Amino acid sequence: MDPVSTVAFVTGNLAEFSLRRTLERLAPSLPFEARVVRLNIAVAALMTTDWVARHLKLPEGIERVVLPGFCSGDPEVIANATGAAVERGPKDLRDLPAFLGKPAAATEYGKHDIEIIAEINHVPQLSTKEILDDARRYRERGADVIDLGCDPAGPFSCIADVVRELRAEGFRISVDSLDPREIEPAVKAGAELVLSINATNIDVARELGCEVVVIPDEPSSLTGLHESVAKLETWGVPFRIDPVIEPIGFGFAKSLGRYIEVRERYPDAAMLMGIGNLTELTDADSAPINLILLGFCQELGIRSVLTTEVISWAQTSVAECELGRRLTYHAVTHKTLPKHLEPGLHLLRDESVKQHGLEILEDLATRVKDRNFRIFAEGGEIHIISRAAHLRGTDPFELFEQLEVEDSSHAFYLGYEMAKAVTALTLDKSYVQDQALRWGFLTVEEKGHLERQEKRGKPESQG
Repeated sequence: MDPVSTVAFVTGNLAEFSLRRTLERLAPSLPFEARVVRLNIAVAALMTTDWVARHLKLPEGIERVVLPGFCSGDPEVIANATGAAVERGPKDLRDLPAFLGKPAAATEYGKHDIEIIAEINHVPQLSTKEILDDARRYRERGADVIDLGCDPAGPFSCIADVVRELRAEGFRISVDSLDPREIEPAVKAGAELVLSINATNIDVARELGCEVVVIPDEPSSLTGLHESVAKLETWGVPFRIDPVIEPIGFGFAKSLGRYIEVRERYPDAAMLMGIGNLTELTDADSAPINLILLGFCQELGIRSVLTTEVISWAQTSVAECELGRRLTYHAVTHKTLPKHLEPGLHLLRDESVKQHGLEILEDLATRVKDRNFRIFAEGGEIHIISRAAHLRGTDPFELFEQLEVEDSSHAFYLGYEMAKAVTALTLDKSYVQDQALRWGFLTVEEKGHLERQEKRGKPESQG
């Protein structure tokens, strides 16, 4: 927000106290004078711009107006009526400090230089449709290359046909096999990368005409790797080196050391890490594991990662890598901490938990004059506020019994909201009535109670 002399913050009866307190606390650091303009409406979220334009009378000297974030309609209607510039503020009053402070935007945030290779496992066991569906899903989530994982039982006779089908839809393809009987037809059909090459099959790389990934002969060491690299360099075959990451308990730390050793010996070589070796084999949600490994890759100059989504706790690894590569790129290239940049990766807990505070809730309880229930989750308790009472407690069943709700649809709504409130308290998340709990990029937005009522032809009164 540009500095101006006076800014009017429009609100309703119930939010006035909280808004004034927030602005009073921020006043010493604001580059303008803030004035609260209260309109005669109980819930600010019920305002429309047409309604505000009819009722808003601005004091002299107001140059800019900030509306509640949920105020629907075209702000230009108010601008035409008042002559002031008009904009919407945040939907949640607790976000107002950040809104006014204009936190430094990471203008270049979003860039990345790590390629995501997403493996479809056991392609010989899948139909072409299943393979195409998986490939499309991976691409939508951010994959750059689709890797076809073959089985060790024997050559996949249809590998060339599958590659051609994928190439026809514009996919970039790698083939994951040590068997030349799968590698050669896949490359001829359009695969651009081979995973993997070592002493057992290196001769096939000489005539492929495409890039290969070279790995050690023994995954627990670098045995044979340098010899294979030397041959590929002599033949002029482009390659990436993968020292192979090992699972925790099977040499994980040493395997990370091998990546560092290889980087020191080959400072300019392209490298790859199969991060699925860790996410698929570790009993934990994959997002933080992916992020840590991407940070390692970013710092070490490993510019491609191989991942997959087989095990249940790694079902969104590709999307996690897509967000993670942006965050780690920004942190490394800008030499800044990787925090307060990527809310999409806060899956279980929120970046910050916003609280109104008991004082504000108690003040709200004295102001509410209608029958509607306001639900809050703060201080380890569920708070339910209406004109009848301010109920608080940890057991939603006991609270519900005190409400004496007879209408089934209303009872269902309250039960649903209190279930969300309990979840928020359990996980220390922010709860806002009629809004979805935030699960990072997994969040599924909800239609609010008011929106559903309007759809059924039962609009709420605006007070």
